[in-house]
Amino acid sequence: MKKLKDLFKDTDLDVKIKDIKINSKEIEKGDLFVCTKGISTDRHDFIDEAIANGAAALVVSKGDDYKVPYIKVKDVDAIAEDLFRRFYDDPQKELKIIGITGTDGKTSSSIITQALLGDDKCGYIGSSGYFSKYVKGETVNTTPSFDKLYKIFREFKDSGCEYVVMEASSEAFYYGRLKNLAFDYAAYTNVTSEHMYVHKTMENYANCKKQLFLQLRDGSYGVLNKDDAYYEMMKEAAKISYSYGYEASADLYIKDYHLYPNKTEITFVYEGKEYAITSPLLGKFNIENLALALLLVLKMGYPFEMIASRIKDVKVDGRMQVVDAGQDYHMFVDFAHTANAVKRLLEFVDTLKINKKIAVIGLPGHRDIQNRKDIGRILCERCDHVIFTMHNPKDEPVEDIIAMMIEDVKDNDKYEIIYDRKEAIQKAVSLAKKDDLVMILGRGSYTEMKVKDGHYHFVDYEEALKAAQEKLNKVL
Repeated sequence: MKKLKDLFKDTDLDVKIKDIKINSKEIEKGDLFVCTKGISTDRHDFIDEAIANGAAALVVSKGDDYKVPYIKVKDVDAIAEDLFRRFYDDPQKELKIIGITGTDGKTSSSIITQALLGDDKCGYIGSSGYFSKYVKGETVNTTPSFDKLYKIFREFKDSGCEYVVMEASSEAFYYGRLKNLAFDYAAYTNVTSEHMYVHKTMENYANCKKQLFLQLRDGSYGVLNKDDAYYEMMKEAAKISYSYGYEASADLYIKDYHLYPNKTEITFVYEGKEYAITSPLLGKFNIENLALALLLVLKMGYPFEMIASRIKDVKVDGRMQVVDAGQDYHMFVDFAHTANAVKRLLEFVDTLKINKKIAVIGLPGHRDIQNRKDIGRILCERCDHVIFTMHNPKDEPVEDIIAMMIEDVKDNDKYEIIYDRKEAIQKAVSLAKKDDLVMILGRGSYTEMKVKDGHYHFVDYEEALKAAQEKLNKVL
């Protein structure tokens, strides 16, 4: 808690401030409401709502007749981020910030990094919310804006964290949500086509990813995927960098690996020494995610043996997450929602001894339209049955989204459409027979289904487990 006069030196207002916010709907008694202007929103328009919800004071740039104390400045937006930073006592200075970007694998790489460092020492922020051993919460965006970010940083620091690993999305850089944040460490997974509805071209998209490395503190380093097409661009931006990959010249060399349905065996070479690792993470893509995290933590000074001892306990919810109710078929939930991610996942599935492949997938509204038909085509080409359904449609009609997904496969008899995702999962489970595989794709660990009229709780894993249990009960 602070007082207004602590935040603004040119006022003697002795008003106690419990918290600081820019969303009038989130205001509680004793909060300071900061009236920033969004792309299409002027928060001055919501002052009455903020006051009704209990705002103790305002920060404004217009008007002079309010029912609560206020501070008037020339441009609220110009001072807002610094105001939040000072309210939370600049927590980024007390933490080591790790940024991870890339099209695929950001979440897995970030959560693996947290696990290797220890969730008592490292907090995570990303598409799975934010959490450490003692802190947990949800986020609206993969990379939160400053009004949420500094508060989360403070929660992590006060709970004992030394590090924060965060997914640094291209959209966060595009919209300037991270422009004032300096990173101590940075890494990227890959760059393939996504978010073209925002970036328009691959060059623009890659440049937003590159921004992470341009915001490294002096003397800090980046960890780069040597096998990715944009490696040289990222290397130039990072100045100091280390690489991982399948080339012997990489700083962390993936020399050999063996994929199994329940584990992955990998041989890494680091500083001339071979290390044999058994990982619970499945698929070739998770070898690369693990390599990124390993190299990040190794270069922080932690010994390989200590890090390796933690790998056996790594778990990433919503990423190749096995659903096991005791059924005689296989089922997992995965976040795969780009053409590249779906393709790589199916490449792994093809190495397993299974019968039929059944997929459930939907894609979110207003995003990555160019991805839709590619994903529909890949799934129908490589699966025995595909159920197209909904996934966070927001206010875009689900019918329109699915129409684009089936554009190239209209004459294919391998798919059906079930708009309700719960029903789609139930249908997939009902079709599954012994040694078949059900893949529920696109949402991963998301907990909210976003529709035109709002949102409601929906978790793929929960629905899949329930459907499997109900099917078993019917058999019994």
